[in-house]
Amino acid sequence: MRRAVVILIPYLWLVALFLVPFGIVLKISLSDIATAIPPYTPNFDFSAGWAGFKEFLSQLDFENFIWLTEDDLYWKAYLSSLKIAIISTILTLLAGFPIAYAMAQAPKEWQPTLMMLIILPFWTSFLIRVYAWMGILSTEGFLNQFLLWIGLIDSPLQILNTDWAVYIAIIYTYIPFMILPIYATLEKLDPSYLEAAEDLGCSRTQAFWSVTVPLSKPGVIAGCFLVFIPAVGEFVIPSLLGGSKTLMIGKVLWDEFFANRDWPVASAVAIILLLILVIPIVLFQKQQERQQEADS
Repeated sequence: MRRAVVILIPYLWLVALFLVPFGIVLKISLSDIATAIPPYTPNFDFSAGWAGFKEFLSQLDFENFIWLTEDDLYWKAYLSSLKIAIISTILTLLAGFPIAYAMAQAPKEWQPTLMMLIILPFWTSFLIRVYAWMGILSTEGFLNQFLLWIGLIDSPLQILNTDWAVYIAIIYTYIPFMILPIYATLEKLDPSYLEAAEDLGCSRTQAFWSVTVPLSKPGVIAGCFLVFIPAVGEFVIPSLLGGSKTLMIGKVLWDEFFANRDWPVASAVAIILLLILVIPIVLFQKQQERQQEADS
């Protein structure tokens, strides 16, 4: 009984905070837009019971989802979001892995302090940090003034309102999510593995690539997921730092909900975005389970 209760708690959490909201959004995505509050007409009424559900199935249409395929704005926004998220994840990994490795190699008494420094930015509001980057990256901002002062450039660079500003802000914002899982993996790495590799003739560099990097794979995968998933649907950063040509699905979703007040289409956009994120994760987990079964 106690085991069942322990298992039941996370399932109830998922039902209440994932499946129920997902069902509501799915219902809205299959509705029709209307000039009303809320601005849609549901095609399915829960109070009608089974008879209403059968009528709903007989009249079921995916008009809002078909609309997403006909207007190139949406698939371009999906592709642009995936591109920005993938590039940001790769850059965050390249920046975060050395930091996590250095933390794992640091003396034990220094590691809590280093971890606190990584988490420290979260003590400040996310919005304030993004606004700070607006001041840093503007043509009169700190970065341009510093580059002019050291003589690296002759005129201010246009960084704000470009994709580069979005990449910089995403990397800065989400790099702790990359560092912490990699650090947790590397910190548990048995040093005897590296010693054995060096005893077998590997140099320290070869031992790093042959032992440390493969064994850090779980942390790298976890960090990439933790960065990639929120980066795909990011709205605040591209809205404040990106230019008019920076197209991301989060901005499109916001416009559909609040500017166009087209909740059915906005819900369809959200459903597709969720499937884009969930299906690869599920397939990856299945592949990992098959690999573990094959290894055992």
